[in-house]
Amino acid sequence: MYRITDVVKHLLIINILVYFGTMFLGDPPPETMSALVNGQLADFSMWGRYRLALFFPTSEFFRPFQVVTHMFMHGNLSHLFFNMFALFMFGPPLEILWGPKRFLYFYFFTGFGALALHLFVQWLDMSAGGASPYLANIPTLGASGAIFGLLLGYGMSFPNNVIQLLIPPIPLKAKYFVLIYAGIELFLGLGNFNAGVAHFAHLGGALFGFLLILYWRKFGSRL
Repeated sequence: MYRITDVVKHLLIINILVYFGTMFLGDPPPETMSALVNGQLADFSMWGRYRLALFFPTSEFFRPFQVVTHMFMHGNLSHLFFNMFALFMFGPPLEILWGPKRFLYFYFFTGFGALALHLFVQWLDMSAGGASPYLANIPTLGASGAIFGLLLGYGMSFPNNVIQLLIPPIPLKAKYFVLIYAGIELFLGLGNFNAGVAHFAHLGGALFGFLLILYWRKFGSRL
């Protein structure tokens, strides 16, 4: 078992503090949520804590600071728990391997890469005309893109380490775990299953993590 490392510890603290701290801002009342999404209510303050989530750049609710703050926001306790549990499990060995600066760079690089792919797919949906014109008003939030980057990084750095799954309760090598998980996300994303989950953001985190590790292996890193 790896000890918890400094960067991982601070990321855990920030995510947890942001979640509980923003609860004081409240959630949009259920009866006004659909009106907000459909553009019938343009008061930005009515979004409550979701003002720190990310809206598509063409939305009237978009603010530049959301590009960063959305990565530290979570929809509910289970969303927060599973992301932070993965950060706690897979982050320390990577921080020990790469060092704090490279690890933190990798975390944000994959997080922003996840955002880039998510926004690109969202733009394609809106440009094709098959999506609601108010898709831009649906907020995106969570550290899942960066977490998928860490999963990919762990699978590439420690491919033969065995992960003990809970469901199903079987051991699985990290390289197979990452491939299976990414395949499931791709299937769900292309099939548009489980609306409300940004599957392509997850894949974006893994994709940009893969590209960055390949770059480091070929050219090294100055961090």
